[in-house]
Amino acid sequence: MFDDELEAFKTRIDLRHYAAAEGYREDKRYSSEACFCMRHPVTDDKIFIGIDRKDGHYVYWSVRDDRDNGSIIDFVARRKRLNLRERQAWRTVGEELRPWIGRPAVDPPAFTPLVPSTKDRITVEAKFADMPVALCHPYLVHERALPASLLESPRFAGTVRIDARGNAIFPHHDADGLCGYEIKNHGFTGFSKGGEKGLWSSNDFPDDQCIMFGESAIDVKSYAALSPDPHTRYRSMSGKPNPRQPGLIVSAIVAMPPGSRIITGMDADKDGRELVSVVWQAFEFSGRTDMTIENHEPSGGKDWNELLQARQPDFFPAVRRSGLHIR
Repeated sequence: MFDDELEAFKTRIDLRHYAAAEGYREDKRYSSEACFCMRHPVTDDKIFIGIDRKDGHYVYWSVRDDRDNGSIIDFVARRKRLNLRERQAWRTVGEELRPWIGRPAVDPPAFTPLVPSTKDRITVEAKFADMPVALCHPYLVHERALPASLLESPRFAGTVRIDARGNAIFPHHDADGLCGYEIKNHGFTGFSKGGEKGLWSSNDFPDDQCIMFGESAIDVKSYAALSPDPHTRYRSMSGKPNPRQPGLIVSAIVAMPPGSRIITGMDADKDGRELVSVVWQAFEFSGRTDMTIENHEPSGGKDWNELLQARQPDFFPAVRRSGLHIR
């Protein structure tokens, strides 16, 4: 099998078409513009398919097995139980895929073109899709003092998930969709491997008249608990911004209804004040002269969550006492 033939298999064969011929069907609940989700009705295998923007190869990732990923070559080998270290396996792959180059063996279903993505991003989407929504996360309620009623409210319901380790997962989005997620638990803060920071977002509503920017999702939820306002939407940056985040902040500001307010609510320290300046510069760049901006800084604590806990004298971190959900 020649290299140009292998390249043709990986770039010219739409892996979605081949998977459909093998019995997989689209799962529209988890499909996005850059990442296509398919599920097998018999084996219940769930895969995500995308195009790697680096080389144009169709690639996939199975939610059920971290080792089951790669190009269409790997997809065929796994499902035909082939050992690619053996020469005969490559012959079988060639015989299987040659009819698909330029002339599909079956009439393929009509799919819209995929937007090129990266293997890392496809992996992030696949792993995130397998995490359940946590309306009332134990760590957030018992250790960070966030009210369960707040987490279950229309503003925040569905904005946090829980992974197999019990970590709180906060999804970040950019213009192309999910790009990564922040990970929080007792004594631990991390970010998804291969992911990039975008903005974490609350749920938005058409009658919103204010947008609040904070450092972390826990900080902005704490601010919402301390200063409830049914017409405020929330965004967080997860600390020091990357080069793409200022543009996302501008987009979030531009999307606000006329006459809205902007609130910056970062930590009461040097790093927090630098983040405030990032948002203020984004506001100036947006050209929204109809909007106003103001800075709110926590008084009596380093951040809004510290202030929230301090204002609840009867609060005691049950997680710390019981040992539940500690990484």
